Amino acid sequence: MSIAQILLRRGLVTPEQLEEAQALQRAEGLRLDRALIQLGTLSERQLLAIMAEHLDLPLVNLTDVTIEPDILRALPSKVVYRKRLVPVSRSNGTLNVATSDAFDLYSFDELRLTTGLAIQPVLAPKDDIEKIIKSHYGLGGDTLDEMTGADDGPAASGLEVGEDLLEAAQEASVIKLVNEIILEAVSERASDIHIEPYEHHIAIRYRIDGVLQESPVPPQMHRYSAAIISRIKILANLNIAERRIPQDGRIKFQVGGRQVDVRVSIIPMLFGEGVVMRLLDKSNVLFTLQQLGMDDGTYAIFKGLIDRPHGIFLVTGPTGSGKTTTLYAALNAIVGPELKVITVEDPVEYNLTGVNQIPVNHQVGMTFEKGLRAILRHDPDVVMIGEIRDLETASAATQAAMTGHLVLSTLHTNDAASAPMRLCEMGVEPFLVASTLIGSMAQRLVRRVCPKCKTWYEPDRANLPRDFALDPGTQLARGSGCPNCRNTGYRGRTGLYELLVTNDAISELIIARAPSHQIVAAGRPSGLRLLREDGWVKTRLGATTPDEVVLCTAL
Repeated sequence: MSIAQILLRRGLVTPEQLEEAQALQRAEGLRLDRALIQLGTLSERQLLAIMAEHLDLPLVNLTDVTIEPDILRALPSKVVYRKRLVPVSRSNGTLNVATSDAFDLYSFDELRLTTGLAIQPVLAPKDDIEKIIKSHYGLGGDTLDEMTGADDGPAASGLEVGEDLLEAAQEASVIKLVNEIILEAVSERASDIHIEPYEHHIAIRYRIDGVLQESPVPPQMHRYSAAIISRIKILANLNIAERRIPQDGRIKFQVGGRQVDVRVSIIPMLFGEGVVMRLLDKSNVLFTLQQLGMDDGTYAIFKGLIDRPHGIFLVTGPTGSGKTTTLYAALNAIVGPELKVITVEDPVEYNLTGVNQIPVNHQVGMTFEKGLRAILRHDPDVVMIGEIRDLETASAATQAAMTGHLVLSTLHTNDAASAPMRLCEMGVEPFLVASTLIGSMAQRLVRRVCPKCKTWYEPDRANLPRDFALDPGTQLARGSGCPNCRNTGYRGRTGLYELLVTNDAISELIIARAPSHQIVAAGRPSGLRLLREDGWVKTRLGATTPDEVVLCTAL
């Protein structure tokens, strides 16, 4: 019985779907199973299960398989890269090899001649095989293998001579390698790519959910580090001949219909140039405030503040805590045809429909302060300033709030109660801060427990922080680790929020330059909940873990 007959008999495809796949098979010269996958009629995993049963071959879950190093050495890396085959285990003269193509008989015969062993194919999805190849043989290993095997050209020699760098950076293999590095970051949801040259190797690390994770790379990649960096410079319109001073640039590209901007920073280091690329995925910016992790009570208060006609509202926190994303979500919640919204940003990270966005340009003297003063003549209702970092910008923001504008901005302080005093320290008069600041919100990002491997357990009270209140018998969540979360137990992030609304008591304390702990006490009657307290709420709900909250908040 053929595969088509089995699929029809089991009701996995209809005759019409089969005819459509057969038409595609004839038109593009595909096998029937590949045509069904390309049309989306069946998933690869479904077809592999049918083939495993039909051909009497094992179907393995590579995520549950531990492959010994000596097994990996059973096949030359060139064969692994070229044939997309992975050795899994060996016993009694037989090598079990994972493949996504059960009909690649020629490759199996080639492996028998290469290894001198009997070959037993086992079936596994193509994506799982690719992950094994990347994790065990290194990112871009097949491309590097092609480069190493080339007969001539700058890329083949791995030269780092200045006059050869332009030619090497434009080699097809180098272009492909850089594309692989960036695409891996996109597929793994990384926010940053770090490329760091050392004396005898090059390190590539991805920041995923706020944590740096090193990616395995083949040792020969070090030979091409200069060509890789030169390719990145070309993409970012930077000077490839200049290697003594820092350079900043930007790359725009599309991945599967998604527009991604990459901010590139290059600095000279001891053994070459270090590169950090910040990925800004435009499809992942327009979150609602609830999607960011804000509970209904905090959202109701926050929405009331950003609906006010005038005043200053500040979002505070360290770099990378999601302040700008929160401001974008706030603008998205209030933007409409009846409001004119203008932003001044350094740089403009995402485009918002209905919002007039102005980039800061220090080279021509376009600063936050100058931009803010200029846009007030454009009759805005709401103004967003990327960051208040000096007295000039703070004074301009205060004046804008006093003249009937709602001003949203960010500030670098550890908590919400420190925001008014930070403005005073910049030089703004306390009575102006008290009369214009309507509220401030501190925030942090904590990693979410992976939903695919989440398990519930009853914790030992002795292992929990002393300020974490927990009823007896209450269970907490943690991730056991799976491919979905790269075996970290976490996937994605959520926000912790500390929202302080300026009331009469707080205004008096600001004028008196009172310390932040007094402002916290005055904010309690209005519902102030500290970051750590919000973290414990989310921990009890199973969204995150005590370790994450402790890591991101102070006691």
